[in-house]
Amino acid sequence: MTTTNVPTATATTITPFLKAITQQIRANDPYGTYRNWSDELLVKPYIVTKAQKREISVEGEVDPITKGRILAFYRAIAHRIEEETGLLCQVVIDLSHEGFGWALIFSGRLLLVSKALRDAQRFGFDSLEKLETEGSKIIESGIGLANRFPEVGRL
Repeated sequence: MTTTNVPTATATTITPFLKAITQQIRANDPYGTYRNWSDELLVKPYIVTKAQKREISVEGEVDPITKGRILAFYRAIAHRIEEETGLLCQVVIDLSHEGFGWALIFSGRLLLVSKALRDAQRFGFDSLEKLETEGSKIIESGIGLANRFPEVGRL
């Protein structure tokens, strides 16, 4: 009898940034629905292929669930910057009903992250790797600014 090892999504695929996203989702779950869900299942809605994005209409309001997903993404980034720098970070999402707006992360008087949001109805990434890459890139940029201007971040 032979056995085969089938690769599965395990905790090793969940990086500190993806773990921060799952923490944000669970923290904003008033009824405990996601308490027993796996981390992989919680980050799955962030994966939206190009074909799926084309099927999502940009007409009308942004779905509240999508707004929550965007907020959890940027709060996870703020959390990771806080862990690395020790600066308290705040997140502001300004999103119009048409899906355009800004995501800002600041500490004190220092603006660490400023991202334009466009077609928010289609917010998502092609894969977990791209989600991780984009998040890590934004985190590193924010950490760089925080380290460059620490006195401004503490005001």
